Amino acid sequence: MRRFLLASVATGACALSASAFAAPDAPAEEQLIVTGTRDPHQTAKKSISPVTVVSAQQLKSTGQPDLRDALVQLDPSITRPGVTSGNANMTSTISLRGLTSDQTLILINGKRRHSTSIMTDDTGSPENGTTPVDLGMFPTSSIDHIEILQDGAAALYGSDAIAGVVNIILKKDTKGLDLHSVDGGYYAGDGFTTDNTVSWGTKLTDRGYFHLDAEYKHQDHTNRGDIDTRVGKKLNQYFGNPQENRVSLGYNMGYHITDRVELYSFASYAHRTAWSFQNYRTPTVLPQVYPNGFSPVSSLDEDDFNVAVGFRGELFHGWNWDFSTSYGEDHSHFDLNNSVNTMLYSDTGYTPTHFHVMTFSNRQWTTDFGIRKAFDVPLLAGPVNFSIGAQYRNDAYNVNPGDAASYYGSGPQGQSGLNQLSYTRASRDVTAGYVGLSTQLLKNWQVDFAGRFEHYTDSGDTETGKVSMRYDVNKYFALRGGISNGFRAPTLAEQHYTSLSTTPTGADGVVAVNSATARALGSKPLRPEKSMNFSAGFMINPVRNMNITVDAYQITIRNRIVEGGVYNGQSAINALKDGGYQVDSTVTPDSVSVQYFSNGADTRTRGVNISAGYRTNFGKYGRVNWDVALNLNETKVLKDYLDSNGNPLLSAQDLGYLTTAFPRNKLIFGASWHLGKWDFAIHEMRWGHTIDQLQYVTGPNAWSNQVFYQMYSKPKFQTNIILGYQATKQLHVAIGANNLFNEYPSRIPLNTSYVGVIPYDSSAQQLGFNGGYYYASLDYSL
Repeated sequence: MRRFLLASVATGACALSASAFAAPDAPAEEQLIVTGTRDPHQTAKKSISPVTVVSAQQLKSTGQPDLRDALVQLDPSITRPGVTSGNANMTSTISLRGLTSDQTLILINGKRRHSTSIMTDDTGSPENGTTPVDLGMFPTSSIDHIEILQDGAAALYGSDAIAGVVNIILKKDTKGLDLHSVDGGYYAGDGFTTDNTVSWGTKLTDRGYFHLDAEYKHQDHTNRGDIDTRVGKKLNQYFGNPQENRVSLGYNMGYHITDRVELYSFASYAHRTAWSFQNYRTPTVLPQVYPNGFSPVSSLDEDDFNVAVGFRGELFHGWNWDFSTSYGEDHSHFDLNNSVNTMLYSDTGYTPTHFHVMTFSNRQWTTDFGIRKAFDVPLLAGPVNFSIGAQYRNDAYNVNPGDAASYYGSGPQGQSGLNQLSYTRASRDVTAGYVGLSTQLLKNWQVDFAGRFEHYTDSGDTETGKVSMRYDVNKYFALRGGISNGFRAPTLAEQHYTSLSTTPTGADGVVAVNSATARALGSKPLRPEKSMNFSAGFMINPVRNMNITVDAYQITIRNRIVEGGVYNGQSAINALKDGGYQVDSTVTPDSVSVQYFSNGADTRTRGVNISAGYRTNFGKYGRVNWDVALNLNETKVLKDYLDSNGNPLLSAQDLGYLTTAFPRNKLIFGASWHLGKWDFAIHEMRWGHTIDQLQYVTGPNAWSNQVFYQMYSKPKFQTNIILGYQATKQLHVAIGANNLFNEYPSRIPLNTSYVGVIPYDSSAQQLGFNGGYYYASLDYSL
């Protein structure tokens, strides 16, 4: 029974590898893994494909209250979007291996997590147009460890697993109560953040466990904007982190109904309120209401929940089965505060200052059934692990318009509300079947095969497969590699999303790809992305307590879905009018643009992940864990496409987002030292250079979609330290700093900074723009 329970969380057939980030007392490479394997004895050290195993203690040691920012500090193949505007400024997502966030699949206990309903609508970002899983919407205290599969896995899990898979394994311990609190702020004196968690586990008689978690987080605004050139003062608070309050709850449980059948369930609920500043409006906009000018504030009220229930057990002759269903929803309500609708005021003599601008919701209901059995075959060195299963999923995406004042005329300053034409009720059904085989052909030769068929009611059929193998030359050296194809189906949001955001002098619009407006601009129906993934690597254990892994990869993607078809000027204004949106007549026509989602390009990403760890014991002077990890990554566009009007779908700026906005390399190295009650860790992070094509906002090329400024952001270093002390058996205290020496990104030219406020390239997924952060943490266990 124990063998079955260890493996039953998995839903695929691939094995994983070692991590360079080993915990002091439980080396990650020796940990049993469940992601992508049905072998109950599989460890990271003996796996076929690469994975990083990150423990809950390592997440805590970063001092970051958000899972996203903690993972960025622990794995060099992970970056985070530099979004600082739009609705997505209030979400928490990651990117893996130089691809966008919606090309990484997120699992909880091996089950697919629903995505956010919030579209990344910042046109100056490589993440523009994504709706990935929000990592901030469940309690981080519920995490036992995380397994990050750095290999294509669509044949195992279905759509989205092109860059890899992040599987979050929840706690199931029964030891009692744990309290955790971390408080910090930035060197600049703002952005105070507090994060407080409660984690409690207990036995359900002697037949099960129940683990309950709760978290409260508060984060203040930050402001890293420069002087607004219109007024000569630092009045514009647009460039910075949002203010956020978040409460989340979650549980994880299992109970043996009989010796052969277990009931399991896990769930989470989160509520978030957040506020983000838009660009400052001068007193000339509407002095009758705001004689001193005003800063519109976008606000988010979000509810997110997920629940999964399943049964698993063992039948006769070693057949193991797992049946589960999981349901998740995300509801996002957007308002605009401290703003005015100038056209409404001109026509009626009145305008509200608070507007409800839009509501999005996303729903996912997934039901799985799988069986597995290990067959002993005399001619083979190990058993044949056979698995087969089926999955049904229903996706739904809803859009509700704002109140009438939010879309009257050109809408309020900051963001126009969605009108009645944006009303959307979209859904689709997805059915899938999968099969897997794995075994040892010879004593030191592992092989793994996986296949999957999926049918989407809105985008057709797809077949994917994966072949992986590993050969241990001896106990010191092993080779591994794999070949797989994958896909990512267009999301319902990509097919139906519409919006209009405004600046003091312009507007950016997105129209649904299948709308008459988009078709007039040359749109074509979206097709799924198709990928091929090749990987090859080796593991070396030259001496005791040292492990080195090197894994190279190539990911080729056809028909990448991006926001394309950029039109600006009068053609954009006319397109928006056709969609029911009116643009303020006072704006600069060239600063008005409109886009739609498209299959814009074919790309090829090549890279290498290198990691090494070494543990040393200095006797009375303590023990030290040394680690180093490096990611090298490069993406090239193999082909860019034309719209039906014969115009390029992607500009040089868009192509840059796909290829050079991600760092060419990222290095993390350092050590953690443990001596008696003291612990100390120091790590250095080096972010490689990025290159973006920035739009001019002043001068002869202002708002051009053909001529851009090539922004080179030079490599940056970040130093992180933490010092801890075990004050009592129950209490651990620590102080630390991220970005100890207060490094900032490279500054951009003034003629590419809108009204002079934005000092850094927010598109580059490199060093954060807030500077140094210091914190103190407390952990108390009962």
